[in-house]
Amino acid sequence: MSDWTAIALLVVLLIGNAFFVAGEFAIMSTRRSQIEPLADSGNKRAKITLYAMEHVSLMLATCQLGITVCSLLILNVSEPALHHLVAGPLEHFGIPLAVADIVGFLLALVVVTYLHVIFGEMVPKNATVSLVGQGIALWIAPPLVFISRLLKPIVVALNWLADHTLRLMKIEPKSEVSSTFTLDELQNVVAESTAEGTVEDDSGVLSGALEFSEKKVEEIMVARDSIMTLKFPCTPADVEKAVAQTGFSRFVVEDSKDSTFMGYLHVKDVLSFSDERMHQTLPWSKLRQMSIVRPEADIDDALATMQRNRAHVSHVMTAQGESVGVLFLEDILEQLVGEIKDKTQEHVRRREAASVRAAGS
Repeated sequence: MSDWTAIALLVVLLIGNAFFVAGEFAIMSTRRSQIEPLADSGNKRAKITLYAMEHVSLMLATCQLGITVCSLLILNVSEPALHHLVAGPLEHFGIPLAVADIVGFLLALVVVTYLHVIFGEMVPKNATVSLVGQGIALWIAPPLVFISRLLKPIVVALNWLADHTLRLMKIEPKSEVSSTFTLDELQNVVAESTAEGTVEDDSGVLSGALEFSEKKVEEIMVARDSIMTLKFPCTPADVEKAVAQTGFSRFVVEDSKDSTFMGYLHVKDVLSFSDERMHQTLPWSKLRQMSIVRPEADIDDALATMQRNRAHVSHVMTAQGESVGVLFLEDILEQLVGEIKDKTQEHVRRREAASVRAAGS
């Protein structure tokens, strides 16, 4: 083989090494959520890329085999040619053969190492990581899958040995790229994306949704001694009076004898009563039932309970049956979307503000 043929082969091997390095990083860095919509729309490259991501251990075995073979051939093929190209001119200038051989070998080693590390490893790695978001895996995965099928007996054997070695080390091998995030990872993604301006979350809906499941009922419930209640028996007039005084639309009803929570009333429950019936006692059947939740329950579980029972108010009780408070649906929603400004309570806020100013004067 001539020296220049060896140099040309060096370039080919560097390209091959770069391809396998890029394939390794492309398969590991690409998310299924990026590829699946394209595959569902019929994109053939996307379907092959999904196959590669679902057989990641085989793809990595193919890449490692390709990188190893290319790396070994790069040194064996190119070193003699570069050595000869350097040592020959040195001998021509009268440098002793032994010295020329050593200098030629060292220069060849430095050049090959530089080309291999920079163009065979670092450039493809950095380029692939930078272009993952633009779908570079769609172009790398199809030829990589084709090569893996050509070399299937070797690749499967190597992968089998690697998997069993891992199992001996008490490590369970994975055959598919992980496409899930933990809650903490999602929160970090939202925080970083918001900081970089790629996601807008001025209202805090995204961050609130991610923090939603971390909250407990006891953190957002209204304590029992802070609840505005109605005593049973009560009348429609009592409900209207409470609405006028507080601006609230729902009221927990408690037994006037033992203060047991019996249910709750909504203002619209008394709107249909005529003037003649406004001072008549409301029947017990008019009370809406409250669902029961534990103070230590997650609020997303409490929300699911309220949805099943079609209740806007839940009675918070301990496992021992102690009543500790009430959870309103509005309080849960505010954890998700932020404070809800209720126009019906605006006059209450103005009155409270006026009272504070009067007390200060």
